[in-house]
Amino acid sequence: MNHTIIATAAAVAVSTGIQALACTSLIATPGATTDGSAMITYAADSHTLYGELYSTPAANHAPGEMRKVYDWDSGRYLGEIPQPPHTYSTVGNMNEHGLAISESTWGGREELYDSTGVIDYGSLIYITLERAKTAREAIAVMTQLVKDYGYASSGESFSIADGNEAWIMEMIGKGGKSKGAVWVARRVPDGMISGHANHSRIHTFPLNDPETIYAPDVISFAREQGYFSGPDSIFDFSKAYAVTDFSALRGCDARVWSFFNRHSKGMDVWLPWINEAAGKPMPLWVRPEKPLSVRDMQWAMRDHFENTPFDMTCDAGAGPFEVPYRWRPMTFTVDSVEYTNERAIATQQT
Repeated sequence: MNHTIIATAAAVAVSTGIQALACTSLIATPGATTDGSAMITYAADSHTLYGELYSTPAANHAPGEMRKVYDWDSGRYLGEIPQPPHTYSTVGNMNEHGLAISESTWGGREELYDSTGVIDYGSLIYITLERAKTAREAIAVMTQLVKDYGYASSGESFSIADGNEAWIMEMIGKGGKSKGAVWVARRVPDGMISGHANHSRIHTFPLNDPETIYAPDVISFAREQGYFSGPDSIFDFSKAYAVTDFSALRGCDARVWSFFNRHSKGMDVWLPWINEAAGKPMPLWVRPEKPLSVRDMQWAMRDHFENTPFDMTCDAGAGPFEVPYRWRPMTFTVDSVEYTNERAIATQQT
């Protein structure tokens, strides 16, 4: 029987700085794993976060019973929503049905943050785990929650997996211009690996495909705000709603590139995109040379760009002991020039 597993676990570049965003999520679908499972990983490695596994028991709820919602990052009270008749038990980012959800923040256009929303990205994950059994059901629950109660966070990518399939969903609010969020969800095909790391990775997408689901106004809202013009067929979610700069590419997409590079040949072709946004964006998924094991996923989360042009064990910061870790902040100045350390998947505070 298929099952879901969630594994929790340089060169120096001249720049204006890489944001110290904190999360990496990698995905391996059934057909790309040695045991046929769907696997996602989650590292929330901000130096102000500490490892913990939230747990909620399954419960029945009386009509009219409400659930208080608190912002996951700050603890700020956001409001309350009705409880369903029954909620499922959860441990960490997985529930009793093997549904797992992880995330990474990419922020995006600042004017689209909605301070009036009741559902922040963390609550969205944990409330959904209490209410959904499958990945597709989770997408329906998540999008309905923000439609009904408003979305109180900036741009997010979510990995959503059950025992049979894995999806990426990306979401950003509407800045109070209307309630809810715009979003796109894509099923990662069997036999493929994918990931996201603090940058929106869904670019163009098929408009008539049951394996791609999107908000009805995801394109029209972008037009109304002046983020996009042109035919619907070339609409690019990431370019419309996210910010594609050095930080997003070298500090974020590079982590996903390194995962792809470990398991698939020919990834050097995407280095121009990582370095200077040249050419086509890196694909949302690739096919690995061979199926991945749980141990492969663990080692991917321990990556410091070894044996790549960004290898953190070989640059000046590594010292005589080839140490890949760099203390915060990520930037430093020498002779009035600001430099930035590479941002790998693995950090000393992961």
